[in-house]
Amino acid sequence: MAARLGRLAAENTAFLLCDMQEKFRPSIRFFPEIIKVAQRMVMAGTIMKIPIIGTEQYPKGLGNTVEEIDTSGFKDKIFPKTVFSMVIPEVEEELKKMPNVKSVVLFGIETQVCILQTTLDLLERNYEVHVLADGVSSRTMVERMFALDRLRQSGAFITTSESVLFMLLGHSKHPNFKEVQALVKTAAPDSGLLSKV
Repeated sequence: MAARLGRLAAENTAFLLCDMQEKFRPSIRFFPEIIKVAQRMVMAGTIMKIPIIGTEQYPKGLGNTVEEIDTSGFKDKIFPKTVFSMVIPEVEEELKKMPNVKSVVLFGIETQVCILQTTLDLLERNYEVHVLADGVSSRTMVERMFALDRLRQSGAFITTSESVLFMLLGHSKHPNFKEVQALVKTAAPDSGLLSKV
């Protein structure tokens, strides 16, 4: 059996934005930095015409997606949920409308809860899942770092926003290269991934 390489192509990839809501702002480690990565991914997805699906955990109580992230291009693809996994019927329905999608790039919060459970559900449905280490976080770094290990053990690819974007471009002749390159000219903000747990 051939090894899974985790290659990405824009035509068979979707982005999933998980629960980046206002009420979580004070409690999530490096929340402003995670917002910046989400902004970068949403802008790149819009430029490259990659479908974006979002969820909000109990928005009535926890608020909507933070205003810094421009959701105008996929407002009708943000779904409320009360379970932890993003793989709710509405999201599954959206994915079914995209039979070409084989890979999902996942970012948002919290790593050890919604990101982990979403990943497991997607892996069970035979999607390749790429989790952005610089685009997910938790209330503590211990939860975040051990969740990233758990995700890797389960078969997800743990990667970074810049790596994903350049893989989606493929080469400098891509028609969107200059626009996407402009998004990554400034390195993704430090979100403590190299700090000691």
